[in-house]
Amino acid sequence: MINWSAIETTFLDMDGTLLDLHFDNHFWQEHVPLRYAERRGLPIGDAKRVLTERFRREEGTLNWYSVDYWSEELDLDIPALKEEVAGRISLRPHVLEFLEAMRAAGKRLVLVTNAHGKTAVLKFRHTGIDRYMDAVICAHDIGLAKEHAPFWGELQELEPFNPAGTLLIDDSLPVLRCARAYGVAHLLAIRRPDLRGPDKDCGEFAAIESFRALLPVG
Repeated sequence: MINWSAIETTFLDMDGTLLDLHFDNHFWQEHVPLRYAERRGLPIGDAKRVLTERFRREEGTLNWYSVDYWSEELDLDIPALKEEVAGRISLRPHVLEFLEAMRAAGKRLVLVTNAHGKTAVLKFRHTGIDRYMDAVICAHDIGLAKEHAPFWGELQELEPFNPAGTLLIDDSLPVLRCARAYGVAHLLAIRRPDLRGPDKDCGEFAAIESFRALLPVG
């Protein structure tokens, strides 16, 4: 699927790409509404309706991904709530096998995530994926989400790369399209970001179901 001899740098998304998106979906769709309902004395259905609308207003912005923002907005300790269900954090199948093969082949790996730094640290603690990376870039460090076109020029300043020799693997169509517009030549989507959910529309992009499809790395 990939001509590895043409790849100099691989940018990897985290949630829904290296990690099963089920944790995040469960956290924001079930656990946060539960704790919000308890704190406000609301029926769970009402809490879900209120939160769904509030989340929708911030979708695609850095606020959407910021645990500090939602802690203040909802008057909940979001990092502490994530710890309550951290046992649900899990790698997608064959991720470690893929990362180990990439390291053995001397390929440069960069984690590029919209996740807030506090969330990234929690997930690193439970999965260890950071130890395979040459660099970790959180969108909050740049001040732009990956689905905003200027992000990619800012990333170039922070982590210089050759777009023609770069592979991006991401579960977000807006992110993939922004990267393509910047000139990133090799792009792959994830067919089922939440392993307990349905297949996702991957648009015009080639997609993988498992990182096994990218082995061997040469």
